[in-house]
Amino acid sequence: MPGYHEFVTQTLGTAIAAVLTALATAVVIVAIAILPFLTPAWVDFDQGWAGSIGATGYTHDELRTVTESILADLVVGPPDFDVVVRGEPVLNDRERAHMRDVRSVFAGFAILALVSAVGLVAAYAGARRLGHPERAWAAIRRGALGLSIGVVAGGVAAYFAFDTLFELFHRLFFPGGTYNFNPATDRLVQLFPDAFWSETTMAVGALILLISLVVARVAGERSHPATERRPTSGAVAAEPAR
Repeated sequence: MPGYHEFVTQTLGTAIAAVLTALATAVVIVAIAILPFLTPAWVDFDQGWAGSIGATGYTHDELRTVTESILADLVVGPPDFDVVVRGEPVLNDRERAHMRDVRSVFAGFAILALVSAVGLVAAYAGARRLGHPERAWAAIRRGALGLSIGVVAGGVAAYFAFDTLFELFHRLFFPGGTYNFNPATDRLVQLFPDAFWSETTMAVGALILLISLVVARVAGERSHPATERRPTSGAVAAEPAR
């Protein structure tokens, strides 16, 4: 039955495209939400809240110099992480190696986000070319709503077990034993203590949730097939002459 098989193939293809579009939407939203927290302004603010000056013994200017250098190496590169303060390297060999691992994870996610963004544009263009842009918007809406639900669930879990989830995250992305540091002696965890990460995680989650809800709202309004415009309330239909 050629017609049946063609129908099944088209239906399956549409379903796969919808799932991929939803996933790409989630990835792009997360990537956009992370960007503001890679800026010196945010890091400086949160380090002040987390007490990094007291932990490191640096002045505020020294702390800004260190974190700006680390952020530049992380985001732009090269990943040397060799900033020096008072004639001494800030990070030791283990800390620099871990930061290079972190940069590799960031680079991988950046590539995924770029591919996802291109995929979203292609999915919308394809749906529009086929005369059904509302299908792409519906998939985008599902991706945004799914992400928002995931963020809320993750936020509840983090509230009760942040340390456990933080450890699980590191086990998934980094070799065992490479991410454990001593707060009494290792600058990396003095610069970015647990309080810094808990605060930043909550802020990122809140921004992801906000963006997801906005995207879901906009996509929801555009996910219905276009209808014919009705006459405005002020318009009066002409009656045939008698």
